[in-house]
Amino acid sequence: HSQGDDIVIYEDEQQSSIRETLCHLRQQNSKVPGKANYCLADFLLPVEAGYNDYIGAFAVTAGIGIEAKLAEFERQHDDYSAIMLKALADRLAEAFAEYMHQQVRVNYWGYSSQEALDNQALIKESYEGIRPAPGYPACPDHTEKDKLFSLLSATENTGIELTESYAMYPTAAVSGWYLAHADARFFNVGKITTDQLTDYANRKGWSIEEARRWLAPNLQD
Repeated sequence: HSQGDDIVIYEDEQQSSIRETLCHLRQQNSKVPGKANYCLADFLLPVEAGYNDYIGAFAVTAGIGIEAKLAEFERQHDDYSAIMLKALADRLAEAFAEYMHQQVRVNYWGYSSQEALDNQALIKESYEGIRPAPGYPACPDHTEKDKLFSLLSATENTGIELTESYAMYPTAAVSGWYLAHADARFFNVGKITTDQLTDYANRKGWSIEEARRWLAPNLQD
């Protein structure tokens, strides 16, 4: 469920206890009348709705074990092969994420079971739902990856690790959330004001200084 600008994940269908709370930010830029200031929490039912809603998560990689080969290329001063191997791993990870999203929509979650899109439609993301990633414009707080990795036991199940700055290692990795709402869309949170910074810090259990550190690119000058 959504609860304000947070997304609350429960342990079970009966909502016996809260498993995790995902914190999100809302756009604060000026818009023409009738245009919404979006937050990812908008795309889930609120607690008051009385119905369960759902969210998915994923973490995939195509970079496990390439370090030895990259080190070999480095010893051989073969920069071209190293660049190509990194690029190939990155593309395969993105393709894996795209394939998993399609499988979730059509089979595992099945909220779009009749989907039949060709490659061009998939490239244009003409499908229902989105897969926003922590650290990107719609959810710019990199630290939320920690919650995602905990929910999935991602390191144990995939070998992907988070660095101190919440970058993923291997770097050829993709992780994020699955949102199924028909109107879900990508957007840029953009700049936020001090009031939202303070509210977000309270929700995260952070000091204002810590919030400023992690959200620096989104702070108004």
